[in-house]
Amino acid sequence: MQPTIRFSRKDPELFFQTIRERVNQYFDENGISKNGNIRMYTKTSAMLAMYFIPFILVLTQVFPNWANILLYFAMGIGLSGIGLSVMHDANHGSYARTPWVNKLMSYSMNLIGGSSFTWKVQHNFLHHTYTNIYELDEDIDDKPFLRLSPHGQLKKHHRFQHLYAPFLYCLATISWILMKDFRQMALYHKEGLTEKCGFQPVPVTIILIGTKVLYLMYMIALPLLLGVSLWVVLLGFVIMHMVAGLVITTIFQLAHVVEGPEHFTPEASGTMENAWAIHQLKTTANFAKNNRLITWFVGGLNFQIEHHLFPHICHVHYKKISEIVKKTAEECNLSYFEYPTFTKAVASHLRVLKMLGNAPQAA
Repeated sequence: MQPTIRFSRKDPELFFQTIRERVNQYFDENGISKNGNIRMYTKTSAMLAMYFIPFILVLTQVFPNWANILLYFAMGIGLSGIGLSVMHDANHGSYARTPWVNKLMSYSMNLIGGSSFTWKVQHNFLHHTYTNIYELDEDIDDKPFLRLSPHGQLKKHHRFQHLYAPFLYCLATISWILMKDFRQMALYHKEGLTEKCGFQPVPVTIILIGTKVLYLMYMIALPLLLGVSLWVVLLGFVIMHMVAGLVITTIFQLAHVVEGPEHFTPEASGTMENAWAIHQLKTTANFAKNNRLITWFVGGLNFQIEHHLFPHICHVHYKKISEIVKKTAEECNLSYFEYPTFTKAVASHLRVLKMLGNAPQAA
């Protein structure tokens, strides 16, 4: 069962109150909605096109088999884009002002083989509430071959994890759709998290299983029925998910498992030492804020600090509000971790993996 913890109410500099007021003022003065706009909808069309146009070309078999493998590679890029730029905002309720549109677009997660339900529990509730708190934030839980927290158990093979981690990241989404969603669903039902997060076990179970079957039918069975070679379908499917797994997992790791962000354990008193907003600053980092292509493709997730503080604001606004957040953090003498480029953030992540693979378990 998840222990009950609370965040401190101490915020002597009134950091969170100040940034909320300033961010709200920004939207009010400019007459801008906090939800998505034409940029968001155009991006959605682009990401869906990057996924489905190559797939249609595979189905129509207008290219030779070797070219179809390249099309599956392109689908992996599109799948990543849908996951990072479409379903993520929709599941946070920031995609559109209208709730039913958010709900509809949240099922883009199911469209690409995942589960909107397990994502909302694991990501929206556990990760965003308990960021980098060991045994509460599933993102940094002990993995069979990875140690992502200084509080995790150290094993001999971890000393090589900075070398093999990228290969494991390639397996992330295929493991996710075939095993992880089912394991998480069973765990959330058992621990009562399903109902705590506002879901009913029976409907979400039916939807999860039903959409998994539909996904495998259109992704595996349909190409085979239309005459695409079995080896092309299976190899292409694996390559698509390896590309998506590497891209998506890397982007999310760069937010919290890099140099700067801290790791915590639940306090014995039940109350964390920092207020929630300050905790987010202490555990999160941005990267490549001035790279327009990366910002566009990863759905603003290179502005993770702003995303964690304002998850209900659409990512198309993060660059503007980041100026407000950074300025306020500096005024309050609070940390604001950021890496100027994607490559520097990746290098930092690998250094942290190497350190965690050799450092003894923290007290």
